[in-house]
Amino acid sequence: MLSILIPTYNYFVENLVNTLHKQCISENIEFEIIVLEDCSSENYIAQNKTISSLTNCFYEANPENFGRTKTRQILAKKAKFDWILFLDSDVIPENETFIKKYISYLNNSNFVVFGGYKYQNNLPEASKILRYKYGKQREEKPVSVRTEKPFQFVFSGNMLIQKELFLELNYTENEKLYGMDIYFAYQLFSKKITPLHIDNSIYHLGLESNEVFFEKSLQSVISRKQFLADKQGIDSLNPLLKAYKKLKKYYLDKPVVIAFYMSKGFLKSNILSKNPNLRYFDLYRLGYICSLNSKQKT
Repeated sequence: MLSILIPTYNYFVENLVNTLHKQCISENIEFEIIVLEDCSSENYIAQNKTISSLTNCFYEANPENFGRTKTRQILAKKAKFDWILFLDSDVIPENETFIKKYISYLNNSNFVVFGGYKYQNNLPEASKILRYKYGKQREEKPVSVRTEKPFQFVFSGNMLIQKELFLELNYTENEKLYGMDIYFAYQLFSKKITPLHIDNSIYHLGLESNEVFFEKSLQSVISRKQFLADKQGIDSLNPLLKAYKKLKKYYLDKPVVIAFYMSKGFLKSNILSKNPNLRYFDLYRLGYICSLNSKQKT
């Protein structure tokens, strides 16, 4: 009935797997849980292996670090059921009916279902505040908001989808890329498959440091420009690309690059501070995408 697929890198998955396993058993369904380790450190591997002692739970490891996109592709091919539930390893279901709610959407007219993201209310340490604020303000949205802009809130860390569709639409090259959820969203958009958004959230627990999240965000900007900037209709899916294309249309991208190089030090200093301003984060990424014709350094 359901394959639950969890790619993981340097994160302990035992609590998540135990939670999911208990819910699946309670619902008396056919299921499997597959954890695929993406070349993590030995201490994570040693503990994560223990999940294979649970019924219908399987642990495997990549021979090298492939990155999340390719790891998901491998997991989907391993899945034995027609419906797959992708979860990031650093999450936990918000409630005890998480699996039950997803089961109710199997085999209906919707090909892909997104449950949503939430972040706990307790503030993290200052070194992780950027990821937390971004998640709280930009990703944690009620169903009503996500439904209004269904392609803008495609987060693959909590996604129920038909296996065949995922394998058709997922990016399959071997590059390690960040920010490919927007690529997947565009694939859905181009196929005229509108995702269904429901209230079935997970809490995102594994917050990256400000510096790591900042660098990954810039890598995501590179991916967006490389794969999506010239796509028809992308304006309605992503605010950053919408702003970039508007600047290009009116030949304002070059003046923006000049302003970016004059202000990037100030912007970055604020973004990595104890109280980052997300508008400055937006301005930095906008200036950065405009500058990518000449160089791709942060």
